[in-house]
Amino acid sequence: MEEFHKVRRLPPYVFEQVNRLKASARAAGADIIDLGMGNPDLPTPQSIVDKLCEVVQDPRTHRYSSSKGIPGLRRAQSAYYARRFGVKLNPETQVVATLGSKEGFANMAQAITAPGDVILCPNPTYPIHAFGFLMAGGVIRSIPVEPDDSFFPPLERAVRHSIPKPLALILNYPSNPTAQVATLDFYKEVIAFAKKHDIIVLSDLAYSEIYFDDVPPPSVLEVPGALDVTVEFTSMSKTFSMPGWRMGFAVGNERLIAALTRVKSYLDYGAFTPIQVAATQALNGDGSDIAEVRSIYKRRRDVMVESFGKAGFEVPPPPATMFAWAKIPEKFRHLGSLEFSKLLVEKADVAVAPGVGFGEQGDDYVRLALVENEHRIRQAARNIKRFFSTADETMHNVVSLNTRR
Repeated sequence: MEEFHKVRRLPPYVFEQVNRLKASARAAGADIIDLGMGNPDLPTPQSIVDKLCEVVQDPRTHRYSSSKGIPGLRRAQSAYYARRFGVKLNPETQVVATLGSKEGFANMAQAITAPGDVILCPNPTYPIHAFGFLMAGGVIRSIPVEPDDSFFPPLERAVRHSIPKPLALILNYPSNPTAQVATLDFYKEVIAFAKKHDIIVLSDLAYSEIYFDDVPPPSVLEVPGALDVTVEFTSMSKTFSMPGWRMGFAVGNERLIAALTRVKSYLDYGAFTPIQVAATQALNGDGSDIAEVRSIYKRRRDVMVESFGKAGFEVPPPPATMFAWAKIPEKFRHLGSLEFSKLLVEKADVAVAPGVGFGEQGDDYVRLALVENEHRIRQAARNIKRFFSTADETMHNVVSLNTRR
């Protein structure tokens, strides 16, 4: 049976192939150490859970909520931006609550994209950045992910050679999957470019609070005049270990926020009110919960870099996010990231995310999530070291199998 048009526009979900192998191995009794999906294992702070339990006792909160977010939540997000970035936002017109940053991106794409609109999107990047616009009828033009001088020449070429002229530019720093961090000077150049060419900037800042250097990552909205062309998306999933709560925000340009708010009003009634109240308390907190989450990920990062390095798998220390972006060891690189990821499940009981799932430019890499404790990360390194020690035999078998095919 022929697939529907929009479904046909989506490539096969490569992560599903690793997930099937992982499930099959677990069903056979294997202890799979899962460094694949960025699914935080840390519990939501108890004070946030307690607030949810308190508010849910009030039957009035069981009714439909507010699609754009209850007023107290939008004020709390506005106050967070003022404290953290020195950015003043009007909670009535420049802030909307979303069901996570992923939903926010997808619905923004629905709100602003006409068929054939060109979107400038990093490659590799988080899949919704591209696929949200593909599903909305847009066309993706890939750009480099590095936040340096190499970023801008491809943008200039895209403006010259794209018909129609690009509608929007997507930013994602700290980056998922590469963990790269942008500077405020870089953002200044981006905003100048966007204003010169009348391009919308959509910034994914989901990992703003998961950083390991002394200087916290900036917001593009710190650039004077950025609010004229920019919307930024944040999420409480990683910052407060609230992934299943589905709470995020879009903030910035009033016209774009109004468009997103209108689309959302047709599609959802917002998150459950007790979740919004608990999220409000989290945002208004003293920051200690965030600091604890950050310190745990930093310890895990350091353990991974050290133990995987000793195993013969070099992992550059990420400056931010809950991920490491590691090049596939030379011996296995010709396999590509999907086949290498399958091998790790089969031969080392370790699951990772193949880099090609984030774009073809990521095929020499895998993404490693810091979602297992330090003991399990060390065990993963031992498993990988043992697999690497028998790699010559394994590679011979893989080559023989492929030859027979």
